[in-house]
Amino acid sequence: ASLHRVAARPDARRMVTPAHSLRWKGRGMILHFYLGRRFLWSFLLVFGVFVVLLALIELIDELQDFPDLAFGDVLGLVLLKAPEANYEILPLVVILSTVALFLRLSRSSELVVVRAAGRSGARALVAPLVVASLIGVVGLTMLNPIVAASAKRHNDLENTYQGRSTSTLAITREGLWLRQGDSAGQTVIHARKASSDLGTLLNTTFISFTPDGTPTRRIAANEATLGDGEWQLSDVKLWDLSEGINAENTAREIDELTLPSPLTRQRIVDSFGKPQYISIWDLPAFIGQLEESGFSARRYAVWLQMELARPLFLVALVMVAAAFTMRHSRLHNTGAAVLIAVLTGFGLHYIRNFAQILGENGQIPVLLAAWAPPIASLLLAGGILLHMEEG
Repeated sequence: ASLHRVAARPDARRMVTPAHSLRWKGRGMILHFYLGRRFLWSFLLVFGVFVVLLALIELIDELQDFPDLAFGDVLGLVLLKAPEANYEILPLVVILSTVALFLRLSRSSELVVVRAAGRSGARALVAPLVVASLIGVVGLTMLNPIVAASAKRHNDLENTYQGRSTSTLAITREGLWLRQGDSAGQTVIHARKASSDLGTLLNTTFISFTPDGTPTRRIAANEATLGDGEWQLSDVKLWDLSEGINAENTAREIDELTLPSPLTRQRIVDSFGKPQYISIWDLPAFIGQLEESGFSARRYAVWLQMELARPLFLVALVMVAAAFTMRHSRLHNTGAAVLIAVLTGFGLHYIRNFAQILGENGQIPVLLAAWAPPIASLLLAGGILLHMEEG
């Protein structure tokens, strides 16, 4: 009766609401911290398991590839490969972490208590979403540079241990500079422009050197195409740079010429620098240098935008996994829900990779390739979540 009399007073809203509001805000913050902490521990546990599993798998692969290499060197390769391998499966780790969290909350009936306290399932997702976005930001700003450096070092060491010929490539305002070498000497290659896959060079110059650094020959070609173990040159002019010979007087012009080469397109791309080998902090300047030199930087632009969109994509995966697993375990088939959540997450991940390929090939705009899959995943996850909660 006293509560009714208080509620009937004109100033009842002013007297009751602030205290209740502060109390609910405090309880809400405690709940958010609790769920955020549980999600973080779930993520760290799943991530640690995958770190160990991937390290063991990589160790077995490296021991098979390099049976004569010292175990310490093999272990070094494994440690260098670990950051890249775990960075690639980060979406999978987020999905499994979300599934594990909400399955535990459902089985312990904690979600029932949360709903009974007046909190919707969507509000219970706020803390895990914030933690997932922070994981994405930390991975983008801190883990990405580590992955780039370790992956590049791993590739270089692997080529050295396998005895592959090394090549060095640089991009300047004057064009592209490439070096190929073997036991017979070194050849420096300069080109004004190149195709997007670096398999065809335009306005090209080849200068050959002996092992002691003495120039022996210069070749200028209008076009050079890398074939199977050879350069195929067209519209060629050749100068002999041997000592005591007038190079210009003895120069020859040839329609076509073939030069042996230990390089492949993949090795040139690797020496050029895969997008994964370049830190997110250095990538904008690298893209600007490529465009200023007249080369296509589309592949690097797509990678940059996709890395920037990664936190949003992780948030969408948390929402998708939660939508199928945050109902009470007695009200649905847990195994089927987990399977659907994981398969949906994998499907979204492969759609994202497919969009990346389309963007790199120029079939869709860069921003569309990078940002459309995360945004579409977020909208899809929101729709599924609302249907599961209200449907």
